[in-house]
Amino acid sequence: MSRQDVFPTPLIGADVLSAWLGRVVLIDVSFDLADVHAGEAAYRSAHLPGAFYGHLERDFSAAKTGRNGRHPLPTREAFAATVGALGIQADTPVVVYDRQGGMFAARAWWMLRWLGHRAVALLDGGLPAWQALGYALERGISAVPDDASRRSYVLSAEPGMPTLDADAVQAGLHQHTLIDARAPARFRGDIEPLDPVAGHIPGALNRPFQDNLGPDGCFCPPAN
Repeated sequence: MSRQDVFPTPLIGADVLSAWLGRVVLIDVSFDLADVHAGEAAYRSAHLPGAFYGHLERDFSAAKTGRNGRHPLPTREAFAATVGALGIQADTPVVVYDRQGGMFAARAWWMLRWLGHRAVALLDGGLPAWQALGYALERGISAVPDDASRRSYVLSAEPGMPTLDADAVQAGLHQHTLIDARAPARFRGDIEPLDPVAGHIPGALNRPFQDNLGPDGCFCPPAN
């Protein structure tokens, strides 16, 4: 089953996904930056049928050293082991979602593409869109397949998405267009509830991620 057969675009609607339950791996990556336990608690109370939970700090980040940011990327090998433990292999269709307008699901989508995984889509509108159509939810924790621990994710030879470290960004400040997707008040430095230093990288442009969403919480058309 190719990505083109299942996911012709990076987004999948709740109505389309409902027809694919049981044939895709679902990962709920809901999170709250102010309360690191809230996302997992929300997952336990209600999630799409069969969905696993992916914790931003435990599953989608490396250990912090004090110099590698708030949610540093793990190595590709470490992240491959994480997804492989869920029974995901290179040709497994995966759908990621959250309850926060896609801000955490977008990271999960990007990281899977970074592994070289093409068969991944983001649930447009997240769990609220699924609920709005009256589809069923589950409680508790979804069981991982018995043979998942014996599976391994085979990495592509090269990352599927490029990355730059802080030194490379600093060296190329006048060569790249930087987009800061945080709220305007944090971009301006008026408030900073999370990071030790307020403000933004010199020259960055502000495009709050919320501006990508329509009133229904789904992504706006590309022309917007």
